[in-house]
Amino acid sequence: MKTIKTLFLALALGAVTISCSGDKKKGIDYNQFKAEVKLTAEQEKSFNEITAKYQQLQEQNFQAAKAQGGNMDRVALGIKNEELRAQQSLEMAKVLDAPQMEKFNRFVDENSRKRPRYDNVLLEKIKAEAQLSEEEFKVVNAANDAFEKAFNDAHDVYHGNNDLAKEYWEKFDAQRKAVIQKALTPEHYTKFEEIVKDVQFKGRK
Repeated sequence: MKTIKTLFLALALGAVTISCSGDKKKGIDYNQFKAEVKLTAEQEKSFNEITAKYQQLQEQNFQAAKAQGGNMDRVALGIKNEELRAQQSLEMAKVLDAPQMEKFNRFVDENSRKRPRYDNVLLEKIKAEAQLSEEEFKVVNAANDAFEKAFNDAHDVYHGNNDLAKEYWEKFDAQRKAVIQKALTPEHYTKFEEIVKDVQFKGRK
């Protein structure tokens, strides 16, 4: 699948000519959640401890990745942050009741920076509903991985500029779809397009 990744590489490398030194992580404001959902004093104490713990772990991951300098692996960082959110949710489920937990998961989902890719749920939907062969699905996965890496590698160019980020996202998305179109049968690609038609760039938080 090296050729697929190469298709994205030239544009990504051409883009990364400027670096930004700040890149301060804002994180999630959990006070907003507490203002919306009534917690008992005991719940709030545990809630604060858990969220503080995982915010610290996320910051440690970010600083470790940032220490790599120009070689910062944002894909790996995104994966680690997804894992932390999953672990945090498991711990929080011991503190909040079911309705509160549903609101908490939705709040975190809406306020977290997502990895810029088709997520695993969507990938499985593509595979099943478009009835892809294993070889076709491998290409979809490879193109999706290459898209994520290319978009993240261009981060220092579009950082802080959502309009420019959207421009890069759309360029790389067009490349992702072009690669996939070449690998899928016309019928499978038509179904693929229908499934992903609502996937669009979302402003960076």
